[in-house]
Amino acid sequence: MRASPALALASSVRDGERSARSVVEDALSVIARGDGDIHAFLRVLGDEALAAADEVDAAVGAGRDPGPLAGVPVALKDNLCVHGVPTTCGSKILEGWRPPYDATVVERLRASGAVIVGKTNMDEFAMGSSTENSAFGPTKNPRDPSRVPGGSSGGSAAAVAAGFVPLALGSDTGGSIRQPAALCGVVGMKPTYGGVSRYGLVAFASSLDQIGPFATSVGDAAALYEAIGGHDPRDTTSLPEPPRAVTRAMADGGAAGLRVAVVAELVEGVAPDVAERVSQAASALEAAGATVREVSIPELRYGLSAYYLIAPAEASSNLSRYDGVRYGLRVDGPDVAAMNTATRTAGFGDEVKRRIMLGTYALSAGYYDAFYGQAQRVRTLVIEAFGRAYAEADVLIGATAPSTAFGLGAKVDDPLAMYLSDVCTIPSNLSGHPAMSVPFGLGDDGLPVGVQILANARGEAEMFRVAAAVEAAAHSTAARSDTAR
Repeated sequence: MRASPALALASSVRDGERSARSVVEDALSVIARGDGDIHAFLRVLGDEALAAADEVDAAVGAGRDPGPLAGVPVALKDNLCVHGVPTTCGSKILEGWRPPYDATVVERLRASGAVIVGKTNMDEFAMGSSTENSAFGPTKNPRDPSRVPGGSSGGSAAAVAAGFVPLALGSDTGGSIRQPAALCGVVGMKPTYGGVSRYGLVAFASSLDQIGPFATSVGDAAALYEAIGGHDPRDTTSLPEPPRAVTRAMADGGAAGLRVAVVAELVEGVAPDVAERVSQAASALEAAGATVREVSIPELRYGLSAYYLIAPAEASSNLSRYDGVRYGLRVDGPDVAAMNTATRTAGFGDEVKRRIMLGTYALSAGYYDAFYGQAQRVRTLVIEAFGRAYAEADVLIGATAPSTAFGLGAKVDDPLAMYLSDVCTIPSNLSGHPAMSVPFGLGDDGLPVGVQILANARGEAEMFRVAAAVEAAAHSTAARSDTAR
C-alpha cells in the first residue's frame, strides 16, 4: 500500500520525533506562501491551530496518546460549524454568523489529535461543480491555475492537492467530494448515508448530504474516515452501528477474490482519455486477482434528472430559514415581506436563486406529484437497480467525472453543461451508497483523471480494498513511465 503522509506525520508526533507545533507551523507557512494564487481558504485559523498543536504536544509530553491523527493539519469546508468561527457556506447571506457549537466531525477530529487550520472555499451552499459560485471568488486548480478545481468542495480538494494540508473534509450531495478529488488528482470519499454524522453540517439537501475525507493517499483517507465515522444520537439519520474497520480490511486483503464490475453507463459518453484510464484500472484489478466484468445499469441514465428535482426541492425548504430575522445578513425594508425579499435578493447568488426557484416550483400545488414525487419514484428505481448489480458484484467502477478539469469560466453561463459534470457521481447520492475517487494517471492534456469505486451500503471495507489496489497500480504505471523517460 502507498505511503500515507498524514499517518506518518502523526506517528512522528506521537513518538516525539517532531512537535505538533512544528508540523502546524510548516503548514501555516506553506499556506501563507501559496494560497494567494489558489484561494483554497476563506479563513486561516493560525492562532487557534497553534494553541491546539500545543495541547497535542502537552499530551505527548505527559505520556498520553493524543490520538491517531496527532498533530495532523486538517482543513474544513466552510459549511461545517466550528464554535465561534465565522461560517459562510460561501454566501453573503451568512455574513457575521458564528456558530454556537461544533459539528460532530469537528469534535471527533479534535479527539483524534488532528489540528484544524482553516475553513475552505466552496460553491455557495454547496450548489455547484466548479467552486466558481462562491460569493468570495473562485478557487483555482493547483494542477493548472487556469482550470477549475471542481466543486462544490473545491477549496478542500485544492488545499490537499496544493500540499497546504495532508487532509481535509468536504460534503458530497451529488459528487461534491469525488468530482473535485478527480479534477485535482487526490483521493476523495463519500461514506454510506448515515455513516458520518451530519450534525453541524449546514444543510443543502438533507436526504443526500454526506461528509467525507480528502487525502493524498487511500490509507490516509481511510484513517480520516474512521476518525469521523460512527453513530451520533444528535443526528436522527445516523446509522446505529460503528463504521467498518477499513484500515484493517486493506491490511488483511487486496482486491484478490473480489467481484468487480465496470458500469457501462459510467463510462459511455465520457472523454476517450478518461474512459481509457477506467479500462486500464479494470485490467489492473484483474491482474491483482479480482474477477472483472462489465455490467449495465440503464436506470442510472435518469439519475441526473431526478437529482435536479429532489436536491433543489430540499434546498428550497432548507434555505427558507435565511430570512434576515434570526441571523446573518439583513437588508431593511418597509415591512417584513419586503425585508425578506431584499435580504434574499442581496444575500443569495444566481445559482442558489435558480435552484430555490426550481425546487419551490417542483413542490408547488399541482406539480408535486408530477415532478418531486416522480423523481422520488425514479430514485427508488435507481436503488433497486443498484441492488441487482450488487447481487452479482462486490464493487463497481467507472469514471468519476466526464472529463479532466475544464477552464475557469468555461461553463458558468451554461448551467446544464455544468450540471452534467456530476452525471457519474449523482447515482450514489440517490442510493445512499458509499463511493470514492482515486487518481489514476493523466488525461491527454496532462491533467489528473479519477477512477470512481462504488460499493453497496456499508460496503466501505471492500471499496477501500479495491481503492488500494487501484492506487498501487496507478503508481506502478507512473513509475514505469518515469523509468521509460
